[in-house]
Amino acid sequence: MSDPIIRVENLGKKYIIGHQQQKERYTALRDVLANKAKGITQLFNPKSKIQNPNLEEFWALKDVSFEVNRGDRIGIIGRNGAGKSTLLKILSRITEPTTGRIQIKGRVASLLEVGTGFHPELTGRENIYLNGAILGMGKREIHRKFDEIVAFAEVEKFLDTPVKRYSSGMYVRLAFAVAAHLEPEILVVDEVLAVGDASFQKKCLGKMESIAEEGGRTVLFVSHNTQAIQSLCQTVCHLENGQVIQIDKPQKVIPNYFSSISQISSEMTWTEEKAPGNQEISLLSVRVFSDEDHLSTEIFSSQKEIHIELGLLVNHYSDSLCVGFDLTSPEGIVLLRSYQTDLSQEHIPKFKKGYNRFQCTIPKGLLNAGTYCICPRIGIHNLYWIIHLDAVVKFKIILNHGVSPLWNSLKENKNRPGMISPILTWKSTVNVA
Repeated sequence: MSDPIIRVENLGKKYIIGHQQQKERYTALRDVLANKAKGITQLFNPKSKIQNPNLEEFWALKDVSFEVNRGDRIGIIGRNGAGKSTLLKILSRITEPTTGRIQIKGRVASLLEVGTGFHPELTGRENIYLNGAILGMGKREIHRKFDEIVAFAEVEKFLDTPVKRYSSGMYVRLAFAVAAHLEPEILVVDEVLAVGDASFQKKCLGKMESIAEEGGRTVLFVSHNTQAIQSLCQTVCHLENGQVIQIDKPQKVIPNYFSSISQISSEMTWTEEKAPGNQEISLLSVRVFSDEDHLSTEIFSSQKEIHIELGLLVNHYSDSLCVGFDLTSPEGIVLLRSYQTDLSQEHIPKFKKGYNRFQCTIPKGLLNAGTYCICPRIGIHNLYWIIHLDAVVKFKIILNHGVSPLWNSLKENKNRPGMISPILTWKSTVNVA
């Protein structure tokens, strides 16, 4: 018999988006007073049809319904802007829904972004007790778990340091340790774990699995890493444009999710108003092209260099700004990650205020035949992501860079095992008499 711990019915969340018009040189006092009067009229007259043309309704979630049983491990996937983070914020009671209702049984511990629930002026020790108190736990109960939390987070030396001086990795380690060990009935984790190193991510996935299996607690996990989703979750919910597309086992949902990649091309552009990013930097374009004509195309020969170009609008930047991308398979498996800061100091490309173009070259003779995706990654080194997108462009490789007749002896649609197919150097070390 099912035991729903979360029930979501016809959930919707609406935001009002403002669009700035071209700025006038000045606004007269009479115009300000007139606008205020219109606002007061609308406030006290519900039937007023006066509308602001600069405002637009945006539904981040619409008619979302599902149930989660006690002990379930639910993965939530979807492209950027699908509504994943909005859903978690509503379930964590950080924001209120516009329509529908949710029923939750038990305490919810959320890890949605770096520093969530921590007071920056308090020490790590004090924040552990503060978070426990927020979850409704007594001091004795928190004290019983204290040593286990500290050991998991690996921050013993910094326990009495204010957390505002922690690195993002230390923040995440401690925040996850607190959320996972203070025994909430429901643990909600967003993509924040991507900030941590690979070994810590693996450690967190193991902990989430154990608290669900051994403790009978429920885990909701949002991630772009479908490999992590598959290894942890029994059920996956695919969100798109604020609506539930499919809820089923990972092996059924994830292939359907990645089939949507067929809809993207080798070039993507955004207007300045809709470009992903923040006040520091925004991403205006991503494209893939070869040396021959500099035109974007979707099919490349493996014997040609391939160029990845990111168009950026830069307002403010620091020396710690990292611009790069993940090269992935259509299934989301990361083949490599490259940043402009991977080079030696004297060769790192410089930023300028305004529009910038950064290019990265994938050498010829590296990639195997197949389809590849580019996922932009922009952030402040070891602090936070500014842009962390799913695949925005894709391209296809035809394998034909081999010079040996044996290399090219494969049948049609030829490729070799593996994701890359470089021609490596061989030599004989046998002594010849």
